[in-house]
Amino acid sequence: MDGPLATLKVVEFAGLGPAPLAGQMLADMGAEVTVIDRASAPAQAHDVNRRGKASIALNLKSDHGLHIAKALINDADVLIEGFRPGVMERLGLGPEACSDTLIYGRMTGWGQTGPLAHTAGHDITYLAQTGVLSLMATADAPARPPLNLVADYGGGTMFLLYGLLSAVIARGVTGKGQVVDAAMIDGVPAMMGLIHGMMASGGWHNPGGNWLDGAAPFYRCYRCADGRDVAVGALEPQFYELLLQGLGVDSADLPEQMDRAGWPATSERFAGIFARHHRDHWVEVFAGTDACVAPVLTLQEAAEDAHLGPRGVYVTVDGVQQAAPAPRLSATPARAITAPTGPGADTHSILDRLGYDTAAIEQLRADGVLT
Repeated sequence: MDGPLATLKVVEFAGLGPAPLAGQMLADMGAEVTVIDRASAPAQAHDVNRRGKASIALNLKSDHGLHIAKALINDADVLIEGFRPGVMERLGLGPEACSDTLIYGRMTGWGQTGPLAHTAGHDITYLAQTGVLSLMATADAPARPPLNLVADYGGGTMFLLYGLLSAVIARGVTGKGQVVDAAMIDGVPAMMGLIHGMMASGGWHNPGGNWLDGAAPFYRCYRCADGRDVAVGALEPQFYELLLQGLGVDSADLPEQMDRAGWPATSERFAGIFARHHRDHWVEVFAGTDACVAPVLTLQEAAEDAHLGPRGVYVTVDGVQQAAPAPRLSATPARAITAPTGPGADTHSILDRLGYDTAAIEQLRADGVLT
């Protein structure tokens, strides 16, 4: 068995962002993922989200192109699309046109309904609108976006996968598929349970005054003498004490750990101490302790790290560093990573599987059905 999802067939409509990552992760776990692309193109080793997938390039404005797309969908367990609401319906490929056993995954920022459903947006847009981005601001500076990891991939990809695999389990009971409406504006707040609890209990304060937003001297990054940084996460009192020991500071000379009024002065003092030595000095000081002090590594350094390296967290395929499949399963591990193929690269083999012979495929090319 080539991965735990080797029996799952997925059709993915080419797009950007969270939907392609979802397809890649399903493919990593062995699913047969076929991408319907708009046009053929050369393979790009850096297009990591295409790894493990097959591709057919179809002109969906032609009747025969739609016929082929429907044949692929009818043979699939799961469909993934990331278009604005109504696009698939206008193509004649909406859920109502598909088998009632198909699990139909729809990935959007705003969801399928509501006044903003047809409006454009990006990760930062959805973080802002859900209120989450405001928690990443400080008292004297606007919020900085955390790359596009939180809404696109945390609230988007991961919740799409969660919904798809939940629907697969449900189909095993009911025999029926369903539509999975995965919206980033739903997924991002769903990850906020801890913060909502802190707010309700009075444990969350104005932006720039909390444990987790960089205000606390024991949960933030510091610049070292060589211009590189360390990350400190000594939340618990016993870990905080180990941090103080490594820094050579007596707790009696500082405000209480949870005294927010004293945080700016404590942070300034810690910053001055960290700035005296290079980053790797502090790595040595805190090595083997529970002070939760870690070097802020570059991606290249992380791949060679003493822990991440032997574990194989990062792999290199065709010269492109990328993450190994995750999570790790003991009995049915993910399949080996292969370099991505180009859009349309598998058109002939896919059509052959659908019963088209070489002459028929060449006619489709001549008719402009294959792109």
